[in-house]
Amino acid sequence: MQFPFSKSYSDIEQQNLVKQVIDGNKEALNEIINFHRPFIYNVAWKMCHNPVDAQDLTQEVLIKVITKLGQFNFKSKFRTWLYRIVVNEFLQSKRRKGETQFSDFDDYGERLDQVQNPELSIEEEISYQELSKEMQIQCMSGMIMCLNREQRLIFILGASFGIGHKFGGDIFGISPQNFRIKLHRARKDLFNYMNNKCGLVKKENPCRCPKKAKALKQMGVLDEEKMLFNIKTKTKVKDFVEDNHEEALDDFTATYTKLFQQHPVKEDFDKETIINELINNDKLSSYFRL
Repeated sequence: MQFPFSKSYSDIEQQNLVKQVIDGNKEALNEIINFHRPFIYNVAWKMCHNPVDAQDLTQEVLIKVITKLGQFNFKSKFRTWLYRIVVNEFLQSKRRKGETQFSDFDDYGERLDQVQNPELSIEEEISYQELSKEMQIQCMSGMIMCLNREQRLIFILGASFGIGHKFGGDIFGISPQNFRIKLHRARKDLFNYMNNKCGLVKKENPCRCPKKAKALKQMGVLDEEKMLFNIKTKTKVKDFVEDNHEEALDDFTATYTKLFQQHPVKEDFDKETIINELINNDKLSSYFRL
């Protein structure tokens, strides 16, 4: 997966591709889409708590980007222009199924408490490792869903993927200082909940992923054959996080952040999507002035 906020990113290369697209080059459009789609999808996945909803949101966003490409005036960075569209669409899109499942941290905690904590034998702890990982990622994804949309997106971009305050401020249309403050508040809300509930960060907390995984499997909620979050991938969020010297995270904050950065990143995508249809269909391309 390409990381559009890496130090090696070249906005000049992207702008050259945009010029080719405006001249009618479909391959250039395909290159732009293939560069940005994986990152947009992985952010959408964490925003929606559901891979199907994430795919739909990603396609909606990319169609919006494609239809607006002709409006790019080359007076600003293409990356800033593109991700302002992405951010606006993420914040203004219709309410997704995953969002209806969560209201706030108190409600989420109460629902989690209702799931029993059965004891596990040593053999069961081994056999439940993968399902326990599914439970862990799914539960932490649910925690993020308890943030409001803006907080959620700022946390995903600023904490999980580690984009800088200036980039964050640029794409949200706010100052770097304001982005930093909003990120701090999102972190505080999320980490306070974890500190009072999650056994991953505090041994005194009773909640344990393996025990919850066993209970939810017995209830028919979790299934090793139908895991949505513990996907087989070699790449994790942390692999795209670069050193950011804008803020020094204390041990407390770093511990929590690293847990979210251990989550998997999806890299393989089906070639046949509505985006590919749009790119390769002459009538559609003509409609969108490509």
